[in-house]
Amino acid sequence: MNIFEQYLDKIKQTLLVFSKKGDLVLPDSLDGITAEIPPSKFNCDLSTNVAMVLSKINKKPPIELANTLSEELKKNDKLIDEISVVKPGFINIKFKPVFWTNFIKEIIQNSKSFGINTKENKKNYLIEFVSANPTGPLHVGHCRGAILGDVIANVLLFNKHKVTKEYYVNDYGNQIINFTKSVYFRIREISFNEPFPNDNENLYPGDYLIDFATNILKHNKKLDLKNFDNISDELTSLSIEEALKLIKKNLKSLGINHDNFISEKKLVLNQEVEKVIDFLQTKKFVYKGKIKAPAGEDNNNWIEREQLLFRSTDFGDDKDRALQKSDGAWTYFASDVAYHKNKLDRKFDHMINILGADHAGYIKRISSSVEALSNSKEKLICKVSQLVKLIKDKKPFKMSKRKGDYITVDDLINEVGKDATRFIMLNRSSDVELDFDFDNVIEKSKDNPLYYVQYSYARIASVFRHLEKDLKSDIKLEKYDFHYSDDEINILKKISEWPKCIEAACNKLEPHRIPTYLYELASLFHSYWNLGKDNPNKRFINEHKKITDDKLIFLKAISNVIKSGMDIVGVSVPEKM
Repeated sequence: MNIFEQYLDKIKQTLLVFSKKGDLVLPDSLDGITAEIPPSKFNCDLSTNVAMVLSKINKKPPIELANTLSEELKKNDKLIDEISVVKPGFINIKFKPVFWTNFIKEIIQNSKSFGINTKENKKNYLIEFVSANPTGPLHVGHCRGAILGDVIANVLLFNKHKVTKEYYVNDYGNQIINFTKSVYFRIREISFNEPFPNDNENLYPGDYLIDFATNILKHNKKLDLKNFDNISDELTSLSIEEALKLIKKNLKSLGINHDNFISEKKLVLNQEVEKVIDFLQTKKFVYKGKIKAPAGEDNNNWIEREQLLFRSTDFGDDKDRALQKSDGAWTYFASDVAYHKNKLDRKFDHMINILGADHAGYIKRISSSVEALSNSKEKLICKVSQLVKLIKDKKPFKMSKRKGDYITVDDLINEVGKDATRFIMLNRSSDVELDFDFDNVIEKSKDNPLYYVQYSYARIASVFRHLEKDLKSDIKLEKYDFHYSDDEINILKKISEWPKCIEAACNKLEPHRIPTYLYELASLFHSYWNLGKDNPNKRFINEHKKITDDKLIFLKAISNVIKSGMDIVGVSVPEKM
């Protein structure tokens, strides 16, 4: 039950009645009319801007229109207690207490669908996220984007869209050659006690490569180790396989599973790059030309040379982009264009890329290629995951780690656990930097949002456990003749916002709205719980060691929303803490 959508429909029906009588002129579209959550300073439940939207076309002051519409709305709705008009023309609606009794009855009886937008056309989404180079373990820099992509997928799935989660494996190019050579030297180190060449800056120094080398040797006894060139192809495949095993293990520890892993190398070997270049040439989006030195580059050191370029400036990019290197090999961008053509050919309704902060500058060129490939019919949606700062004892935190220049996902999870990692990484909008404070994460207080939300669920579970009832089971009542207090109605009003939270998280791809909402709901609940210390009427279990039906249903409604939200975020709701 979405009360905002329900009343928006009632408002629009009222407008049509006035329009048919000739008393009101309506615009071609009523999309600008909203039914929203009013500011807390107003003693009301719902607010609409309808009078201000229609004021200009009807040549009437918003206040005058609002008063006219208010009278009609109240006359036709017995659940409205009061309607007030406030400047510059908002109509504020307050419901009778019975409205909230009806509300809780409906959301309890339809608990599995509460929050889902049933009127919305369902879409088919492809979300590409993480896509870290398969050269080692995932680090904290990948962690936030991984969780962002996974929870965007979860909230879309909750709202009954179809979602495919995809990882693009960059297993082609110079970085893979250097990675494979690094594994090769680790194998020789193990087999022949030959020192690893630490002075070679192109090699990967991480000790995790010793594990890769050990595993490869264990299952491949007949490797020809005399010369790298003799085994480069075989060793590349084995090394990538080891890296992906570790990456998938890291992702699993975060609670993340991808549906597809798409290989860049396979795209290249299948000549999909050549095919997409040919396609773009027929559209006249490819030409041979020269690129000027990038901003900040010394022009004296820059060598202009003719190369194959994509006309990304036709789509608003600041310069055209190279598709081919001086040695004739395809650029990373060319492979990426082929990959996005592959995505387009699979006919998704929407394609979403989750990018790290260091790839924000890449958005315009890849979006330009998608426009060129689709005749501007498809718009790629790119979400940037900003940096994470780890803080402990109010200063930057460096955890002990295996040799390398980053902190791994496993390091972080071993320190604070999966739940805290997921919840806190999602606790702010992805487009701003995040401070991950270890002191707050382990604190059992309001300053730890994960604990505060989980504790609200555990408190509810303790009531059900005391009554020997199963919190996970549905509750069926024949009568809902309840009268909720203002304190309880405040919580029911927050519960009524759940469908709007889901709608905004889906439409704007902003899943951080969910933990924010859950924290606000938990805060209201804990405040109500604490009232029972001084007021016996506010306690859930009465002096007869029983619970009334109104409070039982009230608790169940809160727990259902918390459980739904935490499932979307991908964290647990313990019944004991």
